[in-house]
Amino acid sequence: MRATLRSGPSHPVGNRPPSPVGRACGSPPRRPSPGRPPVRGRRPRGRRAAGTLLPVLAALALLLPGCAVHGSGTEASLTDARPAGAPGTLTAYYDQELDWRDCAPAGFQCATLLAPLDYARPGAGEIKLAVARKEATGPGGRLGSLLVNPGGPGGSAVGYLKAHAGEGYPDEVRARYDMVAVDPRGVAGSEPVRCLDGARMDAHVQVDVTPDDQRERQALVTALREFGQGCQDRSARVLPHVSTVEAARDMDLLRAALGDRKLTYVGASYGTFLGATYAGLFPRRAGRLVLDGALDPSLPSQRVNEDQTAGFETAFAAFARDCTARSACPLGHEPQQVGPRLQDFFRQLDRTPLTTSDQDRDLGEALATTAVIAAMYDEGAWPRLRTALTAAMTEHDGSALLALADAYYERAPDGDYGNLMFANAAVNCLDLPAAFTSPEEVVEALPAFERASPVFGRGLAWSSLNCAHWPVPATGAPHRIEARGAAPILVIGTTRDPATPYRWARSLADQLDSGTLLTYDGDGHTAYGRGSACIDRAVNHYLLTGTPPEAGKRCS
Repeated sequence: MRATLRSGPSHPVGNRPPSPVGRACGSPPRRPSPGRPPVRGRRPRGRRAAGTLLPVLAALALLLPGCAVHGSGTEASLTDARPAGAPGTLTAYYDQELDWRDCAPAGFQCATLLAPLDYARPGAGEIKLAVARKEATGPGGRLGSLLVNPGGPGGSAVGYLKAHAGEGYPDEVRARYDMVAVDPRGVAGSEPVRCLDGARMDAHVQVDVTPDDQRERQALVTALREFGQGCQDRSARVLPHVSTVEAARDMDLLRAALGDRKLTYVGASYGTFLGATYAGLFPRRAGRLVLDGALDPSLPSQRVNEDQTAGFETAFAAFARDCTARSACPLGHEPQQVGPRLQDFFRQLDRTPLTTSDQDRDLGEALATTAVIAAMYDEGAWPRLRTALTAAMTEHDGSALLALADAYYERAPDGDYGNLMFANAAVNCLDLPAAFTSPEEVVEALPAFERASPVFGRGLAWSSLNCAHWPVPATGAPHRIEARGAAPILVIGTTRDPATPYRWARSLADQLDSGTLLTYDGDGHTAYGRGSACIDRAVNHYLLTGTPPEAGKRCS
């Protein structure tokens, strides 16, 4: 979470962490060659539901490292960027110097950060992580580095920095901070997880996720097994080591390599879970943290999936009100008509898919549902959705809806898929135990999901089976994050957010010992940089001064 919004071959929002990361032993890593010293001087990707296939919802969890020295209460006091209490086997990682080089587009620099593949065995191999920055522009004294993450899990932070944050963040913020991003392990430039080739993914995203009989249920289970096996076959080395906890520990290595005593960070959607996890592990190294479109790490995966299902229904109700107020709404002119008519349309597609401009791919129910859900992340996409539904429902042309689904899945014109959906499933299925482990459990939960969303509930319930057959066992569990001792942390919630319901932001702000909740009364996923001057002023002031807004502040 999309910020650039979506979910895994389903939807991005998250699941469980890999093998516990604890005190390490082994030989230290090699250090990268020294580089020159640092010069002083598009919307985020929302968290996708956890899964593979249609909008799959996810659950997240905090994995507490077994004997890690960085947990709350055991953290060494800081006198410089490198923690004095770091295990000897991690010293070389903390002491590494980044070798910055100019990279595209102009004005950006790139480097490679080394991290242990397995923090429990740092001498057993390392992983290379892609890092990028845009140096502070001035005027004003440099405040340090501002790390950004657009969510997912699986969204490229480096791509987000180059396409949006490095040029599009407010001038006053970019003047004082070096804008920095690291692709989390398993994502984009950081040894990306790969699972299926383009042809197999084309088949995978069209699998029926509202099975009508035993044969269709078995086809869904088989597809999920094959997806997981594909990830194991193509990404076995990194698959057990892409947890949120490990990504948070990587961020602490980056903080040290950047020379910052504390981490300053803006995370959207899943990025809020990553940022909160960092604060829980390293509370005294947590500086100014903005967590926008927050997740609640205390919830089990089934509850997370049900809540997110209700969130999409809330967003869809807002879309229905907007659509029916316009003369060109293809779903009728009464809000109560919109849901039933869309369900009828989906049922027709389940029986008879529509042709599209791609002669090799028709539009079936699964892809059409993904297209509609993708548009719920951002009210700016509603006009495009209305046009696409009109073409499909009145002209029997599924091309525009197919294009929406393709954008959600990051399918390129040549048929190749980006890494987002693969990384999304890999992280989600490590971060929490599976919501369901069998079709029978899904059937039992269907009434609750359909109450949460008459339109999307059935498909999202079946999609929640996505981690049942994952090849790497989960090691995380739901857990409150308090981060006692951390500086004030700013949590932002949007009242009609489809992917991260507002109640999650309230819960996370309450859990965090120093959490402050900022509310955006509006539609869409996340709030910072989306048009509310009130939100933007509050966030900018916090980033520049460290002072959060007053408790209970609301913006529209």
